Amino acid sequence: MKYMTKSIEELHALLKEGKVTSKELIKESLERSHEVQEKYNAFVTILDDAKEVEVTDNLLSGIPYGIKDNYSTKGILSTGSSNTLKDYVPFFTATSIENLEKAGAVAVNKTVLDEFGMGGTGTTGHTGTVLNPWDKERMCAGSSAGSACAVAAGVYPYATGSDTGDSIRKPAAYCGIVGYKPTYGMISRYGLFPFASSLDHAGVLSRNVKDAAIVIDNMKGIDKNDMTTWDSKDVHLYESIDGKVEDKKLCYIKEICDIENYPNASLELKEHLENFNKALEKCKKLGMEVEEVSVDKTLLNALASVYVVISCAEATSNMSNLTGIIFGPRGEGDNYIDMMKNYRTAGFSPLIKRRFVIGSYVLQADNKDRYFHNAQRVRRLLVDTWNKLFEKYDAVILPVGSGPAKLLDGSKTVLEEDDTTALEEHLQIGNFGGFPSITIPDGFVSNLPVGLNITGKCYDDANVLNIAYALESVMDYKDQIAKEVK
Repeated sequence: MKYMTKSIEELHALLKEGKVTSKELIKESLERSHEVQEKYNAFVTILDDAKEVEVTDNLLSGIPYGIKDNYSTKGILSTGSSNTLKDYVPFFTATSIENLEKAGAVAVNKTVLDEFGMGGTGTTGHTGTVLNPWDKERMCAGSSAGSACAVAAGVYPYATGSDTGDSIRKPAAYCGIVGYKPTYGMISRYGLFPFASSLDHAGVLSRNVKDAAIVIDNMKGIDKNDMTTWDSKDVHLYESIDGKVEDKKLCYIKEICDIENYPNASLELKEHLENFNKALEKCKKLGMEVEEVSVDKTLLNALASVYVVISCAEATSNMSNLTGIIFGPRGEGDNYIDMMKNYRTAGFSPLIKRRFVIGSYVLQADNKDRYFHNAQRVRRLLVDTWNKLFEKYDAVILPVGSGPAKLLDGSKTVLEEDDTTALEEHLQIGNFGGFPSITIPDGFVSNLPVGLNITGKCYDDANVLNIAYALESVMDYKDQIAKEVK
């Protein structure tokens, strides 16, 4: 019998009833890890020596899971999917992973990401491209590509991820699963390799909303090592889910969702927006109010530029410690300056180097106000716009991207719309404002999964998850396992 396709609740019940052991679950998960690695290249490290643990009343105890390889794990290779850290074994474990260990969760592998989380394709990790388990010619998106692939392929019920722009939520949509990043600071970032500190969120990828709530309940908590964390001990996400949403109010944005805005829309985009409209009707049948709102398109179209400027600037600063002197493979040279140049030039991929160049440029004294400070100002305008919406609405609901997973070769579908910036990039607003944000699957296009996103105001995670749970309950896409279409 296969167990790794089951939910956390189901597995916990089987463990408590003695119908399966933690050892058996770990064995199955490791076997499946090797199968998935061979087919889709989802892992940096597979922990074949993972040991069973005592099964307690904690729902996660004894159940295998995966760790994105930008979480520090003591004594276990932690590469950030970069050649600059290809042999790095930390001496400490990230706080959120320690919390999962205390809950009795069993890590069985470290998953591939875009190098240091800087990418949305799953193609820039030093171990190679992660393939989509629904269609190996398509990408998983990124940066949490390996985690999304593994969960969708049935390696285990959940894996950790990180989200700086959409790095949990878009891979979840492309792989037909759930991706959730909680309010900024609910989960400690201590031990999570920093990309852009004001945008980085730790989170989870799972196959249903309740599983996501269970995992975050165990990952979260205030941490003296991360001054941005806040006390969430009175927040009980799993217990708060009841599916009662009759009094909730949602809005969607006309400039993003109206097909009339896309005169050259591909068939995939048309079908995707049709799926989204069907989901809105389901929301109404659940008793929720759903209204269309309008947001200045010029502001929406600035999203991508704002994200690039701020994230690259923060990344340039955060990764200045990657010199090859303190840790990592030593570069070659006659002096320490030449050694650092060699290390960074040879070690980083072209994408990362481009981002560092952008970050350095926008932070130069002559450019800082024009680029970096202006990006911060537009970020504030976007966050204020969303906070204004949250004064009237419980959440903003929007489609994720312009359709299913993109082809790895970069080719486009017939009549593909080019003006989809806001549609592709709006998830970044969740990072700009630190808002709780969850993606759930809402159907198929071209036999491939697509998703929608629900984002709410800060600290209102329980409400956001409950809305997502209620909608998930009236659709047929919960607990999906990927089936290759070709």
